[in-house]
Amino acid sequence: MPIYVSFKAPVLEPFLCLLHSSVVIGSRVLAMKSVKIITCFLILCFGMSYFLGYTPLLLSLFVLIISLLCYFYYAKDKKAAMTGSWRVSENTLHLLALLGGWPGALYAQQRLRHKTQKTSFRVVFFLSVLANCSGVVLLHSHDGQKLLRVAMNSVDSALIRYVDSDRARLPLLFITRLRTR
Repeated sequence: MPIYVSFKAPVLEPFLCLLHSSVVIGSRVLAMKSVKIITCFLILCFGMSYFLGYTPLLLSLFVLIISLLCYFYYAKDKKAAMTGSWRVSENTLHLLALLGGWPGALYAQQRLRHKTQKTSFRVVFFLSVLANCSGVVLLHSHDGQKLLRVAMNSVDSALIRYVDSDRARLPLLFITRLRTR
């Protein structure tokens, strides 16, 4: 839920908006602090997970790219809703969130004020967030580490076998390898 803060002095609203990085809507300021806190926490968690050798850099890049794509689709759907043109399917939005784009979806929901009222959509969205968080916890378990190492070794072997140029192979190997602890 968005956090609303009302001010009695409308002259101060634009300045307070700049100070708090918020969005002014009429006489209210929509504080996006919770979304920013979640985003910073997520960046910190992925950074620490890579630094400690639990996940490859590829996972962080994948989540970032899918989140940007998800934000784009939310913006496209919002524009289509406003103009009355063809909308993006809710299943597409849910699939992108389930594939790891939920941070971008959460940011888009708050920033664009889109898909925040329909309860059935919100329930499925938060189930996809829960599934993603469970997947990350699984990756940090002993069995998850085994699966991840097997998968990343397969990717590394394929890169070594099929990418001829060292110039292209080395950066790809860097993002797919787990850091050694």
